[in-house]
Amino acid sequence: MKAYEVQSDAGIDGLKLVNRPEPKLGLGQVLIRVKATSLNYRDLLVIEGAYGSGVKYPLIPLSDGAGEVVAVGEGVTRVNVGDRVAGIFFQDWISGALTREKMKSDLGGGIDGMLAEYVVLHQDGLVILPDHLSYVEGATLPCAAVTAWHALVSKGNLIEGNTILLLGTGGVSIFALQFAKLHGARVILTSSNDDKLARARELGADETINYKTTPDWEKKVYELTNRTGVDHVVEVGGVGTLPQSLQAVRIGGRVSLIGVLSGRGSQIDPMPILFKSLTFQGIYVGSRKMFEAMNQAIAQYQLQPIIDKIFPFTEAPEAYRYLKSAGHFGKVVIQID
Repeated sequence: MKAYEVQSDAGIDGLKLVNRPEPKLGLGQVLIRVKATSLNYRDLLVIEGAYGSGVKYPLIPLSDGAGEVVAVGEGVTRVNVGDRVAGIFFQDWISGALTREKMKSDLGGGIDGMLAEYVVLHQDGLVILPDHLSYVEGATLPCAAVTAWHALVSKGNLIEGNTILLLGTGGVSIFALQFAKLHGARVILTSSNDDKLARARELGADETINYKTTPDWEKKVYELTNRTGVDHVVEVGGVGTLPQSLQAVRIGGRVSLIGVLSGRGSQIDPMPILFKSLTFQGIYVGSRKMFEAMNQAIAQYQLQPIIDKIFPFTEAPEAYRYLKSAGHFGKVVIQID
């Protein structure tokens, strides 16, 4: 079978198309013909050697993928041949709290991922796709969508009437916009691109701010909330935006830190967290239980993931480069079939 390997930490140039033997089934395992995969910012960190010491090369990359079950091993009861499935990000995180051992089972990081014609996963590491979604749409869910759901719903206690601040228009932020509107929340969204802000308003964003023309955007957020602040910030920027997010959230509010798009560092003043009595939570994707709850809501409301661009399997490196350019709105997908 054909698969891509990250062969070093040399960046996108280290991504190579190779031939590998078709994987064999073991007890409780499932053979999946992969139909589509999708990219996350985390995948750029992996390919550039910035994801940590747990990555061992060569590695089949990408956590997100969807496909058809074509064979099942002995003892498999959760899925059948012909089922349409997606893998979960942490193959061993079924429910409960995340642990160090569960963290070692991240697809496309600690273990081989989904950018291949066929993959073998344990039956416990799979979810059934909502019927109304295509494979391309289903491939967008495992990381970005589950992360947004975890932040806002599983831990975020999102209720009707909440005001949510979202930064940018990448996969997590756009899924968070969709989930927030499903729950009747008000959404304020930032971007440096007016065309993207217009698209966000079409999806339901109530207020938008161009952070390039309004660099003190936290003050604008304060004005838009009657000098109260938002209930919840989904923080994808990291050190570059976190100080402003801490100013934009209300007393007793919540900040979910889920990304480091603007870089890393340690120069963050903790006093706003203390003085405003904030709930500050790190969100690292989510469990299968969260994924399944999210899929129920997606099916109930017939939600459609927002896909910016689809690349063929042979152009996977170009998909990485497009994601790195930050020109996307929503998800970037690689279609295999």
